[in-house]
Amino acid sequence: MKKTFITLLSIGILFSCKKQEKADVIVINANAYTVNPSFDKAESFAIKDGKFIAVGSNKEIQNKYATLKTIDAKNKAVYPGFIDAHCHFYGLGLQQQKVDLTGTKSYDEVLNRLVAFQKEKNTSFITGRGWDQNDWEVKEFPTKEKLDKLFPKIPVAVRRIDGHAMLANQAAIDLAGITLDSKVNGGEFLKKDGKLTGVLIDNAMNFIKVPKPSKKEQIQALKDAQKICFDLGLTTVDDAGLDKQVIELVDSLQQTGDLKIRMYAMISNNKENLDYYLNKGIIKNDRLNVRSVKVYSDGALGSRGATLKDEYSDKKGHFGALVNSYNDLQSLAKRIADSEYQMNTHAIGDSANYVMLKTYDEVLKNKKDRRWRIEHAQIVDLNDFHHFKNVLPSIQPTHATSDMYWAEDRVGSERIKGAYAYNDLLKQYGKVALGTDFPIENVSPLYTYYAATIRKDLKGYPEKGFQSHNALSRKDALKGMTIWNAYANFEENEKGSIEVGKLADFIILENDIMTIDGNKIPNTKVIATYVNGEKVN
Repeated sequence: MKKTFITLLSIGILFSCKKQEKADVIVINANAYTVNPSFDKAESFAIKDGKFIAVGSNKEIQNKYATLKTIDAKNKAVYPGFIDAHCHFYGLGLQQQKVDLTGTKSYDEVLNRLVAFQKEKNTSFITGRGWDQNDWEVKEFPTKEKLDKLFPKIPVAVRRIDGHAMLANQAAIDLAGITLDSKVNGGEFLKKDGKLTGVLIDNAMNFIKVPKPSKKEQIQALKDAQKICFDLGLTTVDDAGLDKQVIELVDSLQQTGDLKIRMYAMISNNKENLDYYLNKGIIKNDRLNVRSVKVYSDGALGSRGATLKDEYSDKKGHFGALVNSYNDLQSLAKRIADSEYQMNTHAIGDSANYVMLKTYDEVLKNKKDRRWRIEHAQIVDLNDFHHFKNVLPSIQPTHATSDMYWAEDRVGSERIKGAYAYNDLLKQYGKVALGTDFPIENVSPLYTYYAATIRKDLKGYPEKGFQSHNALSRKDALKGMTIWNAYANFEENEKGSIEVGKLADFIILENDIMTIDGNKIPNTKVIATYVNGEKVN
C-alpha cells in the first residue's frame, strides 16, 4: 500500500511538472507598471530567452511556470527599463578621463580644478568640460589671461557645459593656427579690446585639434559610461552623434558581451558617415540600431549661439547663427529623405526650429511614418507649434530647470512663453521623447522625470514650479521615458513596456515615482537594473 501511494505521488508530481512551462526567471510581488496600451499594472511576470513570456498575478504566473530563479520584488515599484532619447554616452565615458568643471561657481574655481587635475594627471594637452558662466557671480565669458599665466606651454581647451563654446589658452590657439584674422562660418572667435579672448563659439571650436583617445581609452570610456547608466536604471541610450569607428567598436563590444547596454546610434553628419550608412541601409540587432542622422542647425542658448528670429534681449543686434547653411540643411534633408534614415536635428532657437520644421514639411510630403525628430525644440514661436503635428519633439526636461534662472534674460518675456513648452509640444504630436543630453545635464532619468513633472530644481525652486502649466503628467512622463522613446527609435514592438514577446528590460525602484511626494523623486534609488532578464548593476 505504501509503495502504491509513493508511486501515485511520484506520478502526480511528474504530471504536475509536465503541466508547468519552464521559465528562466519569475518576478513576484511586484508593483509593476507595464506601460502597455491600457497602462495596466501587474504583480508578476515570467522571462525566457531574454523576453517576457507572461505577465499577470502571482497566482497566475506561479501556477503556470516553473523556474530555478525567482525574484521577490517585495512590493517595490517595477518599470520597463528607462530609455534616454538624447544623450552622449560615449562622451560621458570620455569625460571620466578629463577634467570635470561642472558645478564651478567662478572662473577662479575653474582654474583651481585645472591646476589640481594637471598636478595629478600631468597630461600634454588638458581637456575637459562643464564650466558655465551663467552660474558665476560675474555672468560673462572668461578671458584667457590667467589661463596663459598658469599654463604658458601646455595647451588647454575646455568646453562649456553645453558643448557649444570652448575656452582655449594661447598655447592651444597657436597650435591651431588661429589669429585675429581667422574667419569661420557658423561660429565666432570672441574678441575684446582688439585681442582674442580665448572663447570659441560653435564651428570655431573645430580649429582646435584635441588629441584623439587611444582604442584602450575608448573601450574604457564605453565601459565607464555603461556602469553609470546601469546604476541609474537606463537600459537603452540614444547617442546623439557618433562616427563609424566608434559605432563599430560599440558593436564589437556588444558582440563579445563587454557591453550589454542597448544603443540607438545617431550617425554624425559628415561625408564619410553619410556615404557609408545611407548606402548600406539600416543596421539592426537586439543591442544596436543604426538608422538616424544627427544634424546641427544652430548652437546653444547659454552661449548665445541659438538662432533667433529677433535679436537677443540681452545682446542687441545679435541673432545667433546657423551652424550649417540653409542650403546645406535643405540638400541634406532631401538626401536623408530619399534613404531609409531618420533625421534628428538639433534646433534651439525659434528661427532654427522654424527653418527645420518647414524643411521637414517640404521633403517629407507623401512619405509615411518617418518619425523625424527635432532635438531640443527649446524656443518655439507660438505661431509655429502646429508644425509639430508631423514632427516628433525630442526634449530634455532638465534643460528647463537648468536654464530657468537666465533664459528669460536671453529671450524676453514674450518669447519665453514658447520655451521649454513640453506639454504644448505633447498636445501637437501626441507623444514626446524624453532624454537628458548628458553629460551636459546629469545622467539620472529620475532627474528627468522630476523636471518634467514638478518643474523645480533639486533645491525645490521655484516654489510653484517653472512655467508649471507646461509640466507633463506623471503618466505621460513615464511613457516619455519608456514606450514613446521606443517609438521614437522604431522599437515600440520590442521594448518600452512589460509585455509578452518584448525584451525583458526592467528596473526596480525603492519608491513608486507615480505616487510619492514629488520632492522625493530625485533621491529615489535604483535597487536593480535588468537587461534580457539579467541583473546588470
